[in-house]
Amino acid sequence: MRLLEIDGAGGVRLTGEWIAPNIPPYAALSHTWGRATDEVSFADMGAGRGTNKPGYEKIRFCAKQAFADGLRYCWVDTCCIDKSNSTELAEAINSMFLWYQHASRCYVYLADVSIPALRPNHIYNAKFLEDSLRLSRWFTRGWTLQELVAPISVEFFSKESQRLGSKLELEHCVAKITGIPFMALRNLPLSEFTIDERMQWAQSRVTTRPEDAAYSLMGIFDVYMALLYGEGRDNAFKRLREEIEKAHKGTHA
Repeated sequence: MRLLEIDGAGGVRLTGEWIAPNIPPYAALSHTWGRATDEVSFADMGAGRGTNKPGYEKIRFCAKQAFADGLRYCWVDTCCIDKSNSTELAEAINSMFLWYQHASRCYVYLADVSIPALRPNHIYNAKFLEDSLRLSRWFTRGWTLQELVAPISVEFFSKESQRLGSKLELEHCVAKITGIPFMALRNLPLSEFTIDERMQWAQSRVTTRPEDAAYSLMGIFDVYMALLYGEGRDNAFKRLREEIEKAHKGTHA
């Protein structure tokens, strides 16, 4: 995987590839994509451009927060994956659950949640927070499911970079919004939940490309698949179920 190296001034630069077990501690960004032209791409980052794009704000946020948490590297999917390389893209999508799982911190940047800063010694009202989070697009997307359950440390931030709480601090709220049980949010191994339970977590989530509805669940079920964009949603789910059946053959589902 490639990472962004953070300098003390808040800037970042794209590194070469890191191979496990030599990957340094890093923070991962979880977010929803805007228009493709607004996001900072791998090519932008490699050429040292893109800082004037709207999507750079969340990269700046991630780098600043990671540096404050004592980390010198971060990972952002928009610019750390060369999506023009189909082999690299397939490897990245099949590895993404593990990349989030192994992140020291995962920061959820909610670009559509605007919450003012608190006065000292005050906390956010639980009902106010739940109402604000429930309206966020982040909770409706297919890819963000694994970004919620895979990492141990998940923290939510508003568009103003205000920390709203961790997934454990907000577990009652997050469980009500997502239908995901507390123990899954507390990182009980996903194998402890039935196939049907895990499928249900994703039932109402949407993806831009129809096949991604299935591909985004590979890590949830610990399976690997070739990416065949153009096969359609139904065929992608058919292959996913076949892989799940092979992986769980002889086990209680």
